[in-house]
Amino acid sequence: MDPQLLLDNLLSPPVLFFLVGVGATLLRSDLSIPEPIAKLFSLYLLWAIGYKGGVKLHEAGFDADVLVPLGVALALSTLTPLWVFPALRRNLGAADAAACAAAFGSVSAVTFITAANFLEANDIPYGGYMVAALALMEAPAIIVAVMFYRRWQRTHEARDAIDGESLDAAPAAAPPAGGVLALLRESVLSGPVFLLLGSMLVGLLAGPRGYERLLPFTEDVFYGVLVLFLLEAGMVAAKRLRSLGGAGVFTVAAGVVIPIINAAITWPITKLLGLEIGDAFLLMILAASASYIAVPAAMRLTIPQASPGVYLTVALGITFPFNIAIGIPLYLWVLGG
Repeated sequence: MDPQLLLDNLLSPPVLFFLVGVGATLLRSDLSIPEPIAKLFSLYLLWAIGYKGGVKLHEAGFDADVLVPLGVALALSTLTPLWVFPALRRNLGAADAAACAAAFGSVSAVTFITAANFLEANDIPYGGYMVAALALMEAPAIIVAVMFYRRWQRTHEARDAIDGESLDAAPAAAPPAGGVLALLRESVLSGPVFLLLGSMLVGLLAGPRGYERLLPFTEDVFYGVLVLFLLEAGMVAAKRLRSLGGAGVFTVAAGVVIPIINAAITWPITKLLGLEIGDAFLLMILAASASYIAVPAAMRLTIPQASPGVYLTVALGITFPFNIAIGIPLYLWVLGG
């Protein structure tokens, strides 16, 4: 990897402020950002990236060059849990392995936003349809991971036991009424995903003319809000970092190795599709990221046996910082950027 590319990323304001947030927590500073303000930052970033993506999608139109990559993105999210679950199951309980598989198959909107900003800072264009890919990849992995766990429960209930009782006796959340369709509806209607989809739809309908009216809000404010959001994200990630002792060395390694494997799987696909470097880079970032917002919310309802100290710590405390600091320049370098 080009050392200069890595250095430029590490010295960019978003990454530096993320590190400031990490330092504030590790050094026990009393710095804090009120939760409602942090939530507002998150909502703004989702709105801005969705709206800008919708406008770019309006300009690009819908053809095979757009629909095929979107289909690939959907397939990546759907298939990732199929190999991550059995790989992690060797060292983790089934519930934790399924939750981690859902996290690695789903995506991190903040990682995507940071990567998109990195492209803009380096004058590398990308297609607005990649925002649609972000939205499409949110739910499938959650559904597949939950289905995998349910299947594991059925096939292992006769052999495995929890605290001396059969798996049947262990507390388990019943699947939502309506099964897979209900879970899909629940994922789409969750606040972050719905805002992202809604903003993208507005941008698609309004087009460039509507975008110009909101230009100061979508462009000038964006970078500053991103920096403040990553400052707060660094503080939260460092808090999760403290609980890594319970997660084990294997799980910590998985937080770095699995993103690299997913990016490596995606790289030849981007070449096969002939994607431009910006679009290929964002698809690799999406495949390499791990969800720490939508997945924890879904796991609380669908697999309550899974420990947030494992799947949330890995996604937010390991994979997210790795991608922000090292993954972004690494994947761009692999693509020849």
